[in-house]
Amino acid sequence: MELISILLSGLLIFISPAGLVIDRTAESAIRSRLEKAEQLEVRIDNAPVHQTLQGKIDRLRIAGRGLWLTKDVRIDTLELETDPLDLDLQRLRQGKPQLLLQSLKSPIQSGVRLVLTETDINQALKSPQVITRLQKLINQSLGSSASMLTKRYEFVNPRVKFLGDQRLSLQLELKQLNSNDQLSVNLETGIGVVAGSRLQLISPTASVNGKPIPSLLVQSLTARFNNKADLRTLEKYGITSRLLNLDVKSDRLDLAAFVKLDKP
Repeated sequence: MELISILLSGLLIFISPAGLVIDRTAESAIRSRLEKAEQLEVRIDNAPVHQTLQGKIDRLRIAGRGLWLTKDVRIDTLELETDPLDLDLQRLRQGKPQLLLQSLKSPIQSGVRLVLTETDINQALKSPQVITRLQKLINQSLGSSASMLTKRYEFVNPRVKFLGDQRLSLQLELKQLNSNDQLSVNLETGIGVVAGSRLQLISPTASVNGKPIPSLLVQSLTARFNNKADLRTLEKYGITSRLLNLDVKSDRLDLAAFVKLDKP
């Protein structure tokens, strides 16, 4: 959602008072919303001038490499192409994130391809903000059992390793609050997609301090995660997303998705 906010907010800058939308101006506007962009190309298919002044654009195409959302979060590759855009510019200019979807006069449909490297993910996992979000995601996915765990422990040094063939591993230390005691946790799992909307852990194994976690407990937590990791939960916020492809290679994760934004 943050990435979408960056791209849409850039629209305000590259629609000039004359109603002209220029690719290079659009590129500069989006760069200004990023921490850094190693490579970025923007292509705009213009509607007639009077429609552009009303917030209408025929098509937006963006291709980028090395896009830094923050100093810690880097996207290796982004490719995005939208259907026609129809925006309420006056509302969008207010700059409030909560008004982003409310600025849509009609739904936005887009195709997105993202590539995240193992190196970039592990760099992001060093960010306290990312770790906090990871803890929140685990709480939401695994329920009360995870919530009790995170009240007693904090995540330390999480890191991901891509194993190829749709499998990855996650290692981290759980440090007991107000103590130096730590537990070393290792999770290895396959990743699959069900009906384009639900992530699924496949044949997971887990260990703590080198000792395997009982399979019944792993199966119980896996079932809870598989039931919760559903993109359809975003639809109440006006975001419809379907994964068209998810490929875990030995050094990167490559995904393609359909994303539709509408007023909730």
